[in-house]
Formats: sequence, structure tokens, C-alpha cells
Amino acid sequence: MTSDLSSAPWRATVLTLFPEMFPGPLGISLAGKALASGLWALEARDIRASATDKHRSVDDTPAGGGPGMVLRADVLAAAIDAVDAGDRPRLVMSPRGRPLTQARVAELAAGPGPLIVCGRFEGIDQRVIDARGLEEVSIGDYVLSGGEIAAMTLIDACVRLLPGVMGKLASGTDESFSDGLLEYPQYTRPQVFEGREIPDVLISGDHARVAKWRLTEAEALTAARRPDLWAGRPKAPESGKKRKPPKITTGE
Repeated sequence: MTSDLSSAPWRATVLTLFPEMFPGPLGISLAGKALASGLWALEARDIRASATDKHRSVDDTPAGGGPGMVLRADVLAAAIDAVDAGDRPRLVMSPRGRPLTQARVAELAAGPGPLIVCGRFEGIDQRVIDARGLEEVSIGDYVLSGGEIAAMTLIDACVRLLPGVMGKLASGTDESFSDGLLEYPQYTRPQVFEGREIPDVLISGDHARVAKWRLTEAEALTAARRPDLWAGRPKAPESGKKRKPPKITTGE
């Protein structure tokens, strides 16, 4: 699948053994509408197109023995070199990579768009990772069948932040991880659901109270569910000490 890369301000090029997987979910909802309107572009390239033998071989047995197969350095390097990537980030989706964060997503969204390599089998020959300067990126501590779904995750996270994709800019800035906290609980009508009411503060009309409540809930949720994030929060300016997290009042 290829869209017009020449005019889009942000573009993603994906190298994969299964280009037919794209655009997949990236072709619907916000990302799909933005793709159709030219706010971003997607190109999925088949790694096998760079194979040189009649069988279009892309892998071989691991050096040193062991199960499975490994993507060959020469074939993958040729596939990367065939892309006019310029100074675009070169990424490879890998469970051993640096964890993807909202901050890194924002950096990628602010740039021209990445070239993303999707691995398969037991992995990729380390020499092509080193020789082509691929940045290894992980979306979590688990193993998928290949890098395609991980690449879609990264692309979707970036596309949401592109200008014009979301209706309101606040939608992209007031949510989980945007300020190092998990997002506060959300509510909407009906006023009462199975005996549970919307917190009074949210229908008070007092915007200052609402903002304070949301911050308190976000801090409590972060401390309870992601102590690693809470530990990285800055110290309270008045005391220089870590703030004690408030108690969660909803959802626990």
C-alpha cells in the first residue's frame, strides 16, 4: 500500500515481509481520514523485493546454531538503501529496544516521519542494525509474531499529534502521559448509571475546582498503577520533597 509521499508533510515508510497488512487499522477513524485527506502518507515496501535469488530468500539459520531463522543483513540493507530516507529516523521494532514514550512519539510526530523496519522470525542480523544506524524501539515487555502491529501502534500514536488530525488540540495534550501522569477518570451522561453518579465537582460549573479534582485523581491513579512514573515526578517546590500521592476516590 502506498499513498502520495511527495506532498504529505509527514510520512511513514514501512519495510515488511507482509505489506498487505497495511494500512490495516491505520486506514480507518482519525488516522484513516487524515491519510485520505493527505495530512500524512504511508508506504509499505516488501523486503522480499530486495532478495537476489530465484526463491526470494530473506532469511537463513542462526550463526552458532539454535532454532528459527534470522533476517539476512544483505537483503535488509538493500531494502533500506532502496528508500530515499534522507535524514528521517530509521527505526526497527524490537522487544529489546528502548520503550516508546509519549515524549518520543511527540519528537517523531514533529519530524518528517520515520522509516520503520519490521522484523520476523528469530530476529535481524545485528550487522545491518549497526551498519544502517537503526534505532531499536519497543512498545512493551512482550513478544509479537512480527514488527507490523508494533509499527502500526507507533504510527497511530504519531498521527494523532499531527496538525489537523484531531478536532481540538486539547485532545492531544490533556491525556495520559502528556505531563507524566495517567489521565483522570472521564464521565458523561446519564447522570446516574446503575446507582453510580457523576462526581458533583464535575457538574459544579467551577472550572478551578474541576481542574484541581482532575489533577488530584491523575496523581492518585499514577501513584497506584504506575509507581515508576510517579517516582519520576518533580519534587514539590515549596519543600523540595516528594509529594505524597492522594488517595484514589473513583474506579478502585
